[in-house]
Amino acid sequence: MSREKLELVEVSPRDGLQNEPDIVSTENKLALIGHITRAGFRRLEAGSFVNPKKVPQMADGDAVFAGVPKRDDITYIALALNLRGVERALAAGAKEINYVFCASDGFSIRNNGGTVEETFGVWPDVVATAKAGGARISATVSTAFGCPFDGEVAVSRVVEVAERCVSQDIFELALADTIGVGAPSDVYERFRAVKAAIPAHIQLRAHFHNTRNTALANAVAAVEEGVRVLDGSLGGIGGCPFAPGAAGNVPTEDLLYMFNRMGFDTGVDLDAAIEAAQFIGGVLGRKTPGMVSRAPKWPS
Repeated sequence: MSREKLELVEVSPRDGLQNEPDIVSTENKLALIGHITRAGFRRLEAGSFVNPKKVPQMADGDAVFAGVPKRDDITYIALALNLRGVERALAAGAKEINYVFCASDGFSIRNNGGTVEETFGVWPDVVATAKAGGARISATVSTAFGCPFDGEVAVSRVVEVAERCVSQDIFELALADTIGVGAPSDVYERFRAVKAAIPAHIQLRAHFHNTRNTALANAVAAVEEGVRVLDGSLGGIGGCPFAPGAAGNVPTEDLLYMFNRMGFDTGVDLDAAIEAAQFIGGVLGRKTPGMVSRAPKWPS
């Protein structure tokens, strides 16, 4: 009997590294991507095309995309926040672009440079530009579970933003717990509401931060609600420069161990993922938050 597929999207080269104070070399970013692809990941965030003055860690996006192995079976995702970022990503050769909106004005002003309403003004041009450049496009709703500046975010607000996202031709929609405040009950409620409001053909994706140690539980809740695409960051590294205290993504190797034990097929080798997590921990020169990469192998 075949096991059900669960896709893990590896985000450590982008969301994992973007908040690091010391610049990681392009060489080490490419080495990390090599570890990731050898472990069996087939979709990964290779970098972002945002203001290099605001996020200097991502200033070498062009060099990273130029250096990744060109393989038909691997998708390198570029993140963008505006039309200029999309144009830069296309020029660098990106074939998939993740465009980020916010569910709250407070975070949108700081992260995206305008209110939620203002950022949607360019959305039709963004999608048209991506498609003309040969790239497929997804949208992420950040602060979908809470905002560091505006506080609680209503479910109705998340649904409203999701509906605006799918007004254009995208293939996937992600909900992100940018500051790690959600609990499983929030995950059920928000994904259920969004799923009821958008076309059935649009793939749902979940992005959880582990700031308050709820990310693994939230990932299970998302899968129970029917989500089959989850983001993870090797070692649990990551954070957002514009979200105070939003440290730590859900560790990919912890997701892998858990969902393997639950009977899902991720297509990723756990031992190789652990090696990748240990590699990036060595580059950063510290222990990373992930638990499975520090535990004895099981079964031994």
